[in-house]
Amino acid sequence: MAADSNPRLDRVLGQLKLYEHPLLNFSARAKGNAVEVVIQFKDPTIPVHTYYFDLHPRDLDDPQFEWSFQRQLYDALHDYFVEMFIRTPQDRADRQKEDRQKEDRQKEDRQSEDRPRKGE
Repeated sequence: MAADSNPRLDRVLGQLKLYEHPLLNFSARAKGNAVEVVIQFKDPTIPVHTYYFDLHPRDLDDPQFEWSFQRQLYDALHDYFVEMFIRTPQDRADRQKEDRQKEDRQKEDRQSEDRPRKGE
């Protein structure tokens, strides 16, 4: 066994080899005693973030690791795709507030243009 061998990382990498996705790439790296799983969008021209999640030693050493890994991976995929939204109904109040502020600024600009200037 190599001195830099990491059985926990090897276990995760072995599991990731079982998953193939048309839009995403999966990788993992050691992070102390844990393992960090990395999910990246395959098309670099689309500006989306990379998603990371940690697998802790208790998860990595669990006898049911394969099942708990799949659950954690699917939970992470759900979170990743939800985070990709660029607009949601929850943004509506923020958009309305921004629209009102923009309208107020435009109104103030029009009013300042209508005021007589000194010397006119």
